[in-house]
Amino acid sequence: MNKIQRQVIKELPHVICEVASYLIEGGVEEHHIVVHTTAITATYEEQCNYILEAYESLSADYFPHTTSVFLRFFLSDITNQRAILLQRISSVAGLTSIVGQAPLDGSKIALWIYFRSEVQLQKIDGGLMAGRGAYTHLWTSAFTEEEWATDAQTEFLFRSYAERLREVGGCLLRNAVRTWLFVSDIDKNYAAVVAARNKIFRDEGLTRETHFISSTGIEAKLPSFTSGLQLDTYAICGLAEGQMRYLYASTHLNPTYEYGVSFERGTCVHYGDRTHIFISGTASIDHRGQILYEGDIRKQTYRMWENVEALLAEAGSSSEDMVCAVVYLRDIADIAVVQALFRERFPTIPTIIVEAPVCRPGWLIEMECMAISSQGNAEYASL
Repeated sequence: MNKIQRQVIKELPHVICEVASYLIEGGVEEHHIVVHTTAITATYEEQCNYILEAYESLSADYFPHTTSVFLRFFLSDITNQRAILLQRISSVAGLTSIVGQAPLDGSKIALWIYFRSEVQLQKIDGGLMAGRGAYTHLWTSAFTEEEWATDAQTEFLFRSYAERLREVGGCLLRNAVRTWLFVSDIDKNYAAVVAARNKIFRDEGLTRETHFISSTGIEAKLPSFTSGLQLDTYAICGLAEGQMRYLYASTHLNPTYEYGVSFERGTCVHYGDRTHIFISGTASIDHRGQILYEGDIRKQTYRMWENVEALLAEAGSSSEDMVCAVVYLRDIADIAVVQALFRERFPTIPTIIVEAPVCRPGWLIEMECMAISSQGNAEYASL
């Protein structure tokens, strides 16, 4: 039985909040919320205030028994906007990630929030630990302002993350669930990022014979001109053997190592009362690793959806279980077509569409998503 409830909150001033909630009697409740401002002609400071006022109202009035664990802000001009936002979010619970990817609804700022109940938060250097029962969930967000080459920055960030995991009793191999690599000038820098990540993974025991980590590698503007990338991560300590497994959809997609990169197409984590599913950035690709329908945004979107559905199906799930999606467009001229397609296919799923070129120039569109299935596994502790 699907336990996801969806709603759109329009009562808050100058915003629309798209909500997907997983609710189970006697268990942890989870909410994924995308907040859009409707005041697209307002100044950035005004739009920022509307978004943050909505966050405060959601926390206090709509979901008072939950805590915001993770927030990602999408900004249209991170160079000028980030400092203003940082001044206003010092008291926000949870970890905040700030990404330079312009929302394509015409606004200057948008927000994705993950709320959940029954969790204790502990902020640490560069991240946040969220604990309950058997599990500790670790979220981090980091970039470097050192004037190093992009491969050196990538290696530094991944080694720092691996060390952080060891400090809390984990490691990349056993505990890392999801990464996001926000890359400056991806057409130029992605190869260096990939090479450095491959090196770190070999050192940490992640190979084609073991597994990699679900990931999105996507372009973003960064707050400093010396930064090559920003690394956001999610890991879980306390998992049992077999509790986390990987999704391949080999009828539709090829193993990523066949074209020289190292990430998993999708990951699912089984709990006693639900399953979390993380789908990596997914585009219009076939089982041989070839781009399909070059130059055709509609056909690429349809194939992308088909690939996502195949991955979800391998986890015993479907798009009915999706709780949020982020869509990346290379060409902002495609926004009208893509908005119409998503409104028709996924009208109730919290979704944000941003400007962000994908790692291969031929891909016009990519999406990532998260899903929560009610099919748990009694062998494991509940979330």
